[in-house]
Amino acid sequence: MCKLAWIAVLIAASATAAEWEGYERLTRGQVVSRVDASTPESPADLRSKNLIDADLAGVDFRSADLSATVLNGATLRQANLDGCNLTVSFLEEADLSEATLRNAEMFSVQLAGADLTGASLAGARLIGDLRKTTLSGATLTGMNAAPDMRNQSMGLMRTVLANANAQGADFSGSDFSRADFSFADLSGARMIETRLVRSDLSGTRLVKADLSGADLRGAQLIDTDLTHANLTNADLSGATFRNVRGLERAVTTGTRGLP
Repeated sequence: MCKLAWIAVLIAASATAAEWEGYERLTRGQVVSRVDASTPESPADLRSKNLIDADLAGVDFRSADLSATVLNGATLRQANLDGCNLTVSFLEEADLSEATLRNAEMFSVQLAGADLTGASLAGARLIGDLRKTTLSGATLTGMNAAPDMRNQSMGLMRTVLANANAQGADFSGSDFSRADFSFADLSGARMIETRLVRSDLSGTRLVKADLSGADLRGAQLIDTDLTHANLTNADLSGATFRNVRGLERAVTTGTRGLP
């Protein structure tokens, strides 16, 4: 993400409801018409549109370009957003339950309060705000959700899942290094061989979570609940342990870096 694009995020985030009216407003019919007219070589151009509170349930977006589009409060239940460009898009409080966003580009996306229950984000590139999102049963495998440490001129841009509900979600094989999971509920989550290097797991519930083979080097484990978590062959070297609960009841066969 270039510096100018990040500045655009900051500007867009401060926009008022009246300012969104400057974006072209489309109806469901207009969206479907543009998508239906698209081809794999020429995906639908839906950039910078106003789709606030739109009913787009079940729409097949076919790799459309939705960058900088405002979808706050929109219904995208069971929509197909595979391969879509959602860079700098706003989906706050949107209903994305059972939607597919496989291999989507989701850099600097705003998803605070969105419902992603049962959604699939497998293979997506993600950096964004997912505070208080619902990710129960979601598939987040094979994702790159780690910051690009070579391009941090505007300060650390990372994935934030603070206070998210991700019970039973599958993060296996993904890179969530430096992500903020503080006070999130990851009970029963699968994080097999997930990279969580220097992630913030303060106040996080990892009860019965499967962290086997996970890389937690340098992670913050403050007031973290690891009751019955599976830490088999996990690496916690350099992690900060403070008031961790349930560690004595976790599976720690081959675990490195324990206090």
